[in-house]
Amino acid sequence: MKTILIISTLDTKGTETFYLRDKIGQLGKNPLILDISMRLAEGMNADISAHKVAEAGGSKLEEILISHERAKSTAIMTKGAATLALNMWREGKLDGIIGMGGSTGSLMATDVMRVLPFGVPKVMISSTAALPGMSTRYIEIGDIALIHSVIEISGLSDILKNVIDRGAYAICGMVDAPTLQTVYAYKKRNVIALTMLGPCEKCASNVRTSLEGKGYQVIGFSAAGIGDRAMEKMIEQGLFNGVIDLAPGGVIEHLVGGMRDAGPNRMETAGKVGIPQIISTSGVNHITPPKSKYTNDHKSRRKYDLDKFRTWLRASPDELVKAAHAFAEKLNKSKAPVKVIIPLKGWSSVDLPNSPTYDPQEDKIFISVLQKELKSGIELIEIDANMEEPLFAQTIVKESIGLFT
Repeated sequence: MKTILIISTLDTKGTETFYLRDKIGQLGKNPLILDISMRLAEGMNADISAHKVAEAGGSKLEEILISHERAKSTAIMTKGAATLALNMWREGKLDGIIGMGGSTGSLMATDVMRVLPFGVPKVMISSTAALPGMSTRYIEIGDIALIHSVIEISGLSDILKNVIDRGAYAICGMVDAPTLQTVYAYKKRNVIALTMLGPCEKCASNVRTSLEGKGYQVIGFSAAGIGDRAMEKMIEQGLFNGVIDLAPGGVIEHLVGGMRDAGPNRMETAGKVGIPQIISTSGVNHITPPKSKYTNDHKSRRKYDLDKFRTWLRASPDELVKAAHAFAEKLNKSKAPVKVIIPLKGWSSVDLPNSPTYDPQEDKIFISVLQKELKSGIELIEIDANMEEPLFAQTIVKESIGLFT
């Protein structure tokens, strides 16, 4: 029987949680309740009590009950719940997870869900899913299905029962789906992660269709800060045999605090787990600081408006040097083969002679520093084309097949 972990706060949503438990049981699954309450839930008995959660988080519930530091208590309970949930999954005792809550409950439950690997079914019933900015905070890089209850999760009205029923049917249906296997489990040698952005979409599409025609599976990620962070986690999970990183701009964005910041570990995981990489440079010569934080320097820079919401600023020579240092540091640690392939006539469709930010001479600053600092064995290939030209995509495909075979 498939086991579904229910995360909730029994002190505020006990009746509703037990209704969800019973519904999941009626649908033929084994429900277990994990209580993340930070107050005593009188008469409410969970399968995994708040006491056990607090202990797994490195504290005791008695200390949390008398604490006035809500943020600290929330962090302890979240850490404990995440530890217990991940241990259950590793021991084969968890097939899916569902949460129910308002703002705090949703934040805590989805933080727990995101420690579980991609492919483990996850559903969150939240009364605050539509609050500005909250749904993205709940989901982040997790494969979480979010159900907006619309009404408050309080009292078993017919309308709320219907919402909870739909959540129960959703998670029960999900756990019946085949389990996602790693490339090691089913011995595939042709599953490739590919980063892409609108300004290099033509190249990415040509690469993907060419490789698919040769029997590869190509999984695309929008490298706008969230998708490429998710890719790093999925690489670590063992879902890919190789990476074609056309758009690693999240590296320079992390250095400058840009909107595409993909975190400090961007472009590191493939090297750590030992799978080969093809690296290119789409977006690396542009930055996207929030407009609310523009400095006088930012305001004076050459810019390219992608649309009415997004503006790319030309990266400065100093920023390009720092980016090259970061690239070299990350790639030099790789346990597997790496090739860097750079187009000399523009790193994206934004980089064309009629563009205000087009500057292949400044781009050479990055290339020169990177070439100097890369360890021997990492080949840097320069192609006399724009990234969006067929010649560049053909080169990526040719080098990929040689590296991934």
